[in-house]
Amino acid sequence: MSQATSPNRPPVRILFFADASSVHTRRWVASVVERGAEVVVITRSPAEVPGARQVIAIRPGLDKASWFKALPEVRRVARQLRQRFQPTLVHGHYVTSYGLWAAACGLTCPKVLTAWGSDILVTPKQSRFMRWVVAWSLRRADLITADSMDMVEEIARYHPKAACHQILWGADTDKFTPAVPAPDFEVVSLRSWEPNYNIDLIIEAFSRFLTLRPHSQALLHLLGGGPMEAALQERVTALRLLQQVRFHGRVGDQAMVQAIQRSRVSVSVPSSDATSVSVLESMACGLAIIASDLPANRQWISERGGWLVPVRDADAVTHALVTAYDHPEQVAQMGVYNRDLIEREASRRGQMDAMWRLYEKLLQP
Repeated sequence: MSQATSPNRPPVRILFFADASSVHTRRWVASVVERGAEVVVITRSPAEVPGARQVIAIRPGLDKASWFKALPEVRRVARQLRQRFQPTLVHGHYVTSYGLWAAACGLTCPKVLTAWGSDILVTPKQSRFMRWVVAWSLRRADLITADSMDMVEEIARYHPKAACHQILWGADTDKFTPAVPAPDFEVVSLRSWEPNYNIDLIIEAFSRFLTLRPHSQALLHLLGGGPMEAALQERVTALRLLQQVRFHGRVGDQAMVQAIQRSRVSVSVPSSDATSVSVLESMACGLAIIASDLPANRQWISERGGWLVPVRDADAVTHALVTAYDHPEQVAQMGVYNRDLIEREASRRGQMDAMWRLYEKLLQP
């Protein structure tokens, strides 16, 4: 019997410090609530979080200074919640921001920190101060999780007192399933329209592919949305690809699944990344993958499931697209391999079951 439902133990009450507007936060909260936890979320990005008892906004906005200016208010709100919510766990998502708040909130219950990617792989390299913030936060955690082994290894360099476990966001293998793709060659990108994700390069490579295979009737679906939308649309217009590139923006799971299932290849070529949920979801839908040759991607993408390409190499992406178009049977076999891999090793339910066991172990008297 789980700790949350045991008649001999109090319910698990988790105080999350996290981005309430993030689908990852909502999915994580839904998973622990499903397993019996009670949840309150403290955030700078107020939004509805299904299953949470309350979402508390502190200093909404994006300015970096407020992460530090807000610390007295964070501690005040945490003290109030200690009385009326009585959290048994604190969990901070994203080490350099909400993780700082979780580590500094003043509560004495066990603290969990989850690294998301750039908070470990990029931000600490930008200044000594941010590296100190990461080290300070990690050393106050009782449990740490990350979603790729390269992050686990990087976290170990800070010598935290807590163990660090790989816990993936995972793919919902009941929702993200293979289907019959569209008759023509359709390609999908699910990454945000931000500089790190190199959507401009995907557009450029797709344009070159169309030059090499002009009768392919190919389509490129761009999901994700983001601040580069205007610049990307201008580039598509300049390349005369208005009929071949579809800008979907941010969409719900159903529309995302439909776009993936229409496609044969999913492209994810960021300059820096941890394990990408969108890559796992594409694999769960039975797609071949074109991905940046990064440590986190090497963990999942092999020649049996797709192509690893150098960062910011449009020619390599173009070559992979041409190969995928020319060898549809190989692409179909890659999709079968990828689906099997995700079912075995990266289903969301399996990962959240593992996380729940870690919570329970942390709370053992």
